[in-house]
Amino acid sequence: METRRLFIEKLSKVSAISMLPFAMEKSFAAPIRGQNELKKIRIGIIGAENSHTAGFGKLFNIDKKFPGVEVSYVWGEKEAYAKDAMEKGGIPNMVQHPNEMFGKIDALIVDHRHGKFHLEAAIPFVKAGIPTFIDKPFCYRLEEGKKFLSLAEKVGTPVTSYSSIAHSYETFDIKEQVKNMGEINQVVRYGPLDMESIYGGVFFYGAHLIQPIMYIFGDDITKVRMNKNDNNNKNSSANLVFGNGMLATLIFTTQKYGWQTYVETKDGIIALESRVKNETPEKSDVDMVNMFQTRIEPRTHQSILRGVAVLEALEKSVISEQWETVTK
Repeated sequence: METRRLFIEKLSKVSAISMLPFAMEKSFAAPIRGQNELKKIRIGIIGAENSHTAGFGKLFNIDKKFPGVEVSYVWGEKEAYAKDAMEKGGIPNMVQHPNEMFGKIDALIVDHRHGKFHLEAAIPFVKAGIPTFIDKPFCYRLEEGKKFLSLAEKVGTPVTSYSSIAHSYETFDIKEQVKNMGEINQVVRYGPLDMESIYGGVFFYGAHLIQPIMYIFGDDITKVRMNKNDNNNKNSSANLVFGNGMLATLIFTTQKYGWQTYVETKDGIIALESRVKNETPEKSDVDMVNMFQTRIEPRTHQSILRGVAVLEALEKSVISEQWETVTK
């Protein structure tokens, strides 16, 4: 298979394919949990290096959580990745170039491990009006994200992106609980993050750490600072300061995969735990399919970009080891 850069160059030469009528068609049948009648949606996925691609295949094609919605095509960074996703996710077709999916899909998922490849791959499909979900991280640079979302707004194509951990029934339940906890001055969140990851450093797992906090407490993070441990950057942390003065501390775990969040209140230190458990299909999947069906975006573009800005500021602080202002 050809390199990622080559296929992007080829895609850029593809026209908007006359704004594909099937992609522009609107439907108002929202995919509510348990609903049997859904508009048929054929999904194409760009990127198979991530285990998420096989997971999407299993969700739609094997478990059939959304009847009538299926992953029909996949393109992999390597042929072996695509074949693995096809086998594990029941995906029937592999393409040698993503542009082979034009005219054959109604929705797109972009799922590279490194966010720097996401937007270029999505642009030709967004220009063609195909609803697009971009897995976390949305992108690798704020300015690139702004231009992309401006394009999506101009052509009227729905686009969204989020951490599945943040965009969950669990997180929204915790947000409701926090409303009744009174004043909160400090938040501590534990979770994995590798500042030197080859997949974009803080961008790779950073969304899972910061987005739940932003969903619960708001997007107004004004400055950040990384606190690096000289022991191979293990056991490091970061601080986020909100406009109202609230401090959030991120502790990067190294021994076990998972996330936990605690807050300080007048009643003491409280663990934020959801009362909602094991909801399937998950909210992240329900809202993604809803966007494919109705063309209604579940998250504002402003919120998406704010998350990228925080990650970019954290990346700068890895180098400077100083406080960095979050770009507006």
